[in-house]
Amino acid sequence: MIIEIDGYKFEAVLEEKKSPKTCLAFRREMPFEGQIVHVRWSGEGVWIPLGDRDFAVEYEDATSYPAPGQVLLYPKGKSETEILIAYGCVQFASKAGTLAGNHFATITSDFEKLREIGVSTLWDGSKNIVFSI
Repeated sequence: MIIEIDGYKFEAVLEEKKSPKTCLAFRREMPFEGQIVHVRWSGEGVWIPLGDRDFAVEYEDATSYPAPGQVLLYPKGKSETEILIAYGCVQFASKAGTLAGNHFATITSDFEKLREIGVSTLWDGSKNIVFSI
């Protein structure tokens, strides 16, 4: 899979053994386009707010502490549906408290560039993102 943020392409793998239902649901949506903004409560990450969007998946391989490069889908619940991408230390949270999201993809290249984009999103604002096969 390719994740393109603000024109820069990252290689990523879908975690199909750990989160098969989430990967299948997300694969159906590709190419998936949106905008990332910097997280508010979680630490070093960016997120895509998705409101009431329903991917019709339950929790699988869910975590509140993703490693840099891990991509999570929060499938709805006490907060809105969202995708989170960690670029550093993260404790996934919202105004409602700690959340856990399905770890469905992992960026496998250019972690320094991912950090650079994350910090730039904090200071310069939202950026376009596209997930594709």
